[in-house]
Amino acid sequence: MLISVGLALGYPASASFVAGTGFVLTSTAVVMQMLSERRQMETPAGRRIISILLLEDLAIVPLLALVAFIAPGAEEATAMDRVQNIDLGLGSIVVLVLAGRYLLNPMFGFLARFGGRDVMTAAALLVVLVAALLMQAGGLSMAMGAFLAGVLLSESSYRHQLETDVEPFRGLLRGLFFMGVGMALNLTVIRDNIGLIALCVLAYIILKMLVIYGVARVLKTPKPEARERAVVMAQGGEFAFVLYGTAMQVGVLTPEWNATLTAIVICSMALTPLMMILFDRFAPKAGVSMEGVGEANGLNANILLIGFGRFGQLVSQPLLKRGYSLSIIDSDAGMIRDAANFGFRVWYGDGTRLNILRNAGAGEASMIVAATDDRDSTLKIVELVKHEFPMVPVFARAWDREHAVALMKAGADFQIRETRDSALTLGREALVRLGDTPEEADDLIQEVRATDQQRLAVDFAEGLAAGASLIQGNKDAPIHH
Repeated sequence: MLISVGLALGYPASASFVAGTGFVLTSTAVVMQMLSERRQMETPAGRRIISILLLEDLAIVPLLALVAFIAPGAEEATAMDRVQNIDLGLGSIVVLVLAGRYLLNPMFGFLARFGGRDVMTAAALLVVLVAALLMQAGGLSMAMGAFLAGVLLSESSYRHQLETDVEPFRGLLRGLFFMGVGMALNLTVIRDNIGLIALCVLAYIILKMLVIYGVARVLKTPKPEARERAVVMAQGGEFAFVLYGTAMQVGVLTPEWNATLTAIVICSMALTPLMMILFDRFAPKAGVSMEGVGEANGLNANILLIGFGRFGQLVSQPLLKRGYSLSIIDSDAGMIRDAANFGFRVWYGDGTRLNILRNAGAGEASMIVAATDDRDSTLKIVELVKHEFPMVPVFARAWDREHAVALMKAGADFQIRETRDSALTLGREALVRLGDTPEEADDLIQEVRATDQQRLAVDFAEGLAAGASLIQGNKDAPIHH
């Protein structure tokens, strides 16, 4: 369909093919940033989008090879010449893959033993350069070689070290890449075709959204996820710049066509944040599936536990073993269904709403435990409970010292920082491993615990950082070289 658009714009068949395939690609950099900001990287929907992006990124390899084979010079070649060109290109790819498979690990292993971090970084850059030159010698794109080198380096046993070494340069190199793209634009061509570009950007985004949504629905993707995916992935991708640049170098695209197509892709990328803002504001909100989930109503257990994440699940165990009855509520319907598979009965309800607390039996409970995964929600629950049910003790999960102080000021009868005891347990085991007897380690940990409680009381009474003098620091300790 996108190829037919290129034909309608007057491009030859080969140029229309390159333009259409370039429009299909999506920006990994833009989408990954959007998913990160929306905290969707680890969600099932986010992982599916990332899988699609990776597949599109890998597709650039055969696309770049195909561009080299449909170049005007390739069309004039004889059948034997074409076979030789294909064999040369495929041979270059095979050589590069085999070299990466069998030579990279030994090389980086040798450098790790006898070289420094700078040598490892330089070696990684050398691998990329050699791969790019090898692809160029095989009649393919240098960009294709650089991409394959990155894939091979990601499979190396030293990938984590290389990621750490290259991380400081990632933002700089990404910026240089987009600067190079911007400098390659012919503003005169864009000015002369501004109406055409604006129309193509609008048609391109709408058409791509419709195709993405249609494919998602055919594959049984829920409507809310399909809508969001269509908006997130509606823009063009940075690999389109590489594809168009390579096509221009081999004569498939003219500089004017390259400038026009690149401008369309850039504009679509620039519009993505605005499209997401409009989507979040006007798109119909996904309803919560209540299948297999009961709402909190008429509960009257000894203890009301609000929040059943990793913290609340552990809190429930000693209480249940002692024989107390628990009314557990949570606002995550999926988690509620999962908890049922492990023998828990959890009701759906938002603990920050007064009517839910009343329906869950907060007024008759012997204790309320606020163990939600959101610090603001936990603080709101404590404030609401102490205002409406002042005689009911409320225990709360604190994220850090600042949150703990806020909970204390809100009236929490007991609060605990979720990492405090686990950190002290680790410190005790470290002391024992380093030579302390278990009794000595226990005494010292008890002293640290008491000091921490004293510091928290000072911070509560006089403000945060007031108890900083109670911290055991290492600023004045002797330096050992």
